[in-house]
Amino acid sequence: MNRTEGATRYEKFIKKNTAAILKRRSMFSADAIPPDARNVIDEFDKILQSVFPANGRQLASLPKHINALSHALTDERGERRRGYMNAPETLSAYVRYFSWWNIVRFTRLFANFEKDAFALSDGDACLDVGSGPLTAVISLWLSCPELRNKKLTWYCMDISQASLALGENLYLSIAARVPPSDKNAAPHWNIVRVKGALGEPLRQKASLIVCADMLNELRETDARSDEIRAKQYASSLLSYAAKKCGLLVIEPGVPSAARIISLMRDTLLKKNMTIVSPCPHAGACPMNGYRAHTGSTSKWCNFAFSTEDAPPSLLKLSKDAKLPKTRAVVSFLFARNAFENGSGKTSNAAVSEASKSVRAEFPIRIVSDAITLPGRASGHYACSPLGLTLAVPSSGRPLFSGDFVAVRSLGDSARLPKDEKTGAAVITV
Repeated sequence: MNRTEGATRYEKFIKKNTAAILKRRSMFSADAIPPDARNVIDEFDKILQSVFPANGRQLASLPKHINALSHALTDERGERRRGYMNAPETLSAYVRYFSWWNIVRFTRLFANFEKDAFALSDGDACLDVGSGPLTAVISLWLSCPELRNKKLTWYCMDISQASLALGENLYLSIAARVPPSDKNAAPHWNIVRVKGALGEPLRQKASLIVCADMLNELRETDARSDEIRAKQYASSLLSYAAKKCGLLVIEPGVPSAARIISLMRDTLLKKNMTIVSPCPHAGACPMNGYRAHTGSTSKWCNFAFSTEDAPPSLLKLSKDAKLPKTRAVVSFLFARNAFENGSGKTSNAAVSEASKSVRAEFPIRIVSDAITLPGRASGHYACSPLGLTLAVPSSGRPLFSGDFVAVRSLGDSARLPKDEKTGAAVITV
């Protein structure tokens, strides 16, 4: 569709071609976070101070160290040494700022997965690769109360022993504040620290493998092509997988990270794994980030939410460190190998949101923030079985990045208009 066409024509099109919304699910609803977890997230700095105390001088210099570490993690990566997290000042800056923001990001994401998404049972082993100070483990404990009652063993793998030790103490302190609802359950998960990098052997196969904010760090020391690295990362992670296993990869929402995740998605699909989230289909990725990091117009898959309700102390710390943050961004992939439960039926958690939709439903995943369209309308770039899609809300109810929407069957998709800029099919919902 030509964006320069008159508003009248555009408004007529909207009225005649609106697909009714049958289902809608947020990716980042703050309401999904348990109340006890919200208290911990808001007071994370105080809890951390009780476990990893810093004196007044150290706290006063914290913003400066946070800013320096931010540059070391982004534009000055080549100057950062391996094992940087073993340095006390660096570890303090990381856990007091970056871990806190990651907990905000991860809990919003995890809390909005379907309750049976992880499909874990008592006695299962789980693996957190590149665990650092156990940020992902802490976030899962906070955001998924049903998992707190499970008897799980977590293998937490990282090259920094100091980071793992701090993370375990922090996790145990938080678990004591937000205990399992089942009085007969263990007070916390069993934590096994594994000092080493991806490839380090484990005693057990894992029913859940989490890899958060690690692959982007491996990239800087790996000269191989994105395609080769993605295949190798997927194979290395799956070497730890049990017969029944979920794989959750989370990265910063930047083009290079989104590119690796898209390529890993291709590899996992070829291994007959199911994409649980965020993909609404198993076709080619229309937002694969190809050359996006070099300035091309290629879109990359990333999702964002406003930080307006983030902990006030964290927002102030961000401002003091000259790193103000108005949006939290993430690229991720949650996949599962096919398996059957005891009844012989495919588990609900093994089926993606797209495949669960009956034939009369058409799944759409909203990706972008709102963009301006003719006639004072707004729309969002989205992903659907048609590939890149432009979703235009007509009901007056706004859409947000990450929303999953199922609409009534579209009929002949070939008759849908196209966005002139991108060629995306335009769907009004």
